[in-house]
Amino acid sequence: MLRLFFALPCPSGIAAQIDAWRQDQHFAGRPVPTANLHVTLAFLGQVPESRLQQLQRVPPRLALADLAFDLHLDRLDCWPEGLLHLAPSQPPQALLKLASALQQQLQLDGLSLEPRPYRPHLTLAHDSRPAELRTPPSFAWHVDQLHLYQSAGGQYLSLQRWPLGQP
Repeated sequence: MLRLFFALPCPSGIAAQIDAWRQDQHFAGRPVPTANLHVTLAFLGQVPESRLQQLQRVPPRLALADLAFDLHLDRLDCWPEGLLHLAPSQPPQALLKLASALQQQLQLDGLSLEPRPYRPHLTLAHDSRPAELRTPPSFAWHVDQLHLYQSAGGQYLSLQRWPLGQP
């Protein structure tokens, strides 16, 4: 079994900026390692390794050429279960379209996904709580890749990537 998810990687330069900002804020909880910062599109959970090739065939069936976009994370929030995260105050339509198309295709292929509505976010820390800000968040990048990740031993390994916004 593999623990898998589709996500948008946070570029290393932006991840380093987020980490420096996060350290300056002194948030409570267990911080997500800088190398693991990402925005999840679809969490699959435990999937038999035998389904990996099937999953890798999903993104090419989507209209990825139309789906590159700029993502601006400008809101800090903490959900009741202690997930401290950054989110866009205005999620780009291309992000919502990509997440929806991906989730629909995965369900058509017989994979069960979490039933809750999609809320784009980048997790900063677990077991945290709402925080007072010293400096408001403002992080942005051009999203041009979709990855299939495996979560293994606290590390996120990119198994495959697909370009966005290229014909």
